[in-house]
Amino acid sequence: MKRNLIWALGAAVIMVAGCKNYLDEDIRGGLLGAQALESQEGLEAALTGAYKGWANTWGYGFIHATGIAATMGGDDVTTHKASNKADFREFDQFAVPATNQRTQALYNGCYKAIQGANNIIANYQNTQGDAATIDAIVGEAYFIRAVSYYWLVRLYKDIPLIQQAEFSEDLLAIGKSGPEEVYNLIVGDLQKAEELVPNTKRDPGRPNKGTVKAYLADVYLTMAGWPLKQTDKYALAAAKAREVIENKDLYGFRLLDTYTELFENDPEKNGTAESVFQISTFMGVGSTNNANYGFSAMPGEEGGWDDFFAELNFFRDFPEGPRKDATFRTTFVKGDGSTISWEDSQTQHPYYYKYYQKDEVKNWASQIPESMMRYAHVLTIYAEAQARATGTPDDLAYECINAIRQRAELDLFENMSGPEFADAVVQERAWEFAAERTRWFDLVRLELVAEANSNKDANDLQPIGTLTEENYVFPLPFSETSANPNL
Repeated sequence: MKRNLIWALGAAVIMVAGCKNYLDEDIRGGLLGAQALESQEGLEAALTGAYKGWANTWGYGFIHATGIAATMGGDDVTTHKASNKADFREFDQFAVPATNQRTQALYNGCYKAIQGANNIIANYQNTQGDAATIDAIVGEAYFIRAVSYYWLVRLYKDIPLIQQAEFSEDLLAIGKSGPEEVYNLIVGDLQKAEELVPNTKRDPGRPNKGTVKAYLADVYLTMAGWPLKQTDKYALAAAKAREVIENKDLYGFRLLDTYTELFENDPEKNGTAESVFQISTFMGVGSTNNANYGFSAMPGEEGGWDDFFAELNFFRDFPEGPRKDATFRTTFVKGDGSTISWEDSQTQHPYYYKYYQKDEVKNWASQIPESMMRYAHVLTIYAEAQARATGTPDDLAYECINAIRQRAELDLFENMSGPEFADAVVQERAWEFAAERTRWFDLVRLELVAEANSNKDANDLQPIGTLTEENYVFPLPFSETSANPNL
């Protein structure tokens, strides 16, 4: 059987029988079964293995350009027209085949994390140790499973829903579950995590109670849009985001004073107070390096790989000010010391300064944490959801979005209708989180993909064909559908 089927079914454990390549997989931290998890140390090690699904530099997860590539259908990020970027171009041009290796890397990584989480959830009841710590570990496992499925359901829509840790023959013929069933699991898992994780993060790369609430708010916001269109979820999103905002000091969250400070990108600092959730990385072990901050985000003139950079109209329309200055890099220093503008570069595009390392260090990777959600995102969730739920933005909604605009040195919002305000918040989110894997999902849930891609600059990659709802999701990887006809 194909090696990738191991990942697609969510487990190294699933394909032990009859698959010699199982022994080639990275199973560090993958302690399987009840006996291995009888100690608190074993449970903690299994949790480390679950997190690993999100963080393997080249194999799977989010600490390389794959996650950014998968969101290139938005109007903020594009890639090289030629070179070796075929997999990236397929995302940007809405022509993603089942054989695209980048989408498979995300699929594999999320299911690896799910398998690790399932193992903990199925076996923690007999673990001996400190009850509070065991609760925290289990809560993190529910969080990992929920967030992994959240990524999968948004990328693929109909997916295998696996909740068991041990192998059974039925898994070899598992079918797909629809998005409503998947989202119900996600919500249930996040609610369990909310009960179990502490108010304080056990370390910067783990969730606390505020993290879980923030993700639950984001999930509700998404459920209110395409494909479920459960508009009653807007009120739930606003309520949950408000819980985070009103308790931000308890959870250790705040909006940093300047955008420049936010993207200082110092490898010696493990995150900031604006980080709601991050994947911590480590430079020194090849599979734990963060390869987003480095050559991937740099032009060829600086020795970079040209993996991703800004779309032209997005850059031109971006409001002037310190946020724009901190977001984009528009001049590049060549090897001979001369400086060129983005217009004179090979790709003729600005690049994302927010993915440069401190002091513009040139390296292929770093140990800068990978931000998965910032506190500013929670503020925009409340502002949009509250306005859509009630039809009129309240004082807190204005306060939330204006805090972001004030930091960007922009005029403050005032006296807007509910729909006008909500749409303005969505656009503000585009500027605030440019290239942070956010814009694409907003366009999908609001069914704005075709509109956002209708006015591209001629020097940007163009969509192939007419854009419809079919372009909102990717096909499951060929390695999975060829091995299991039910997928």
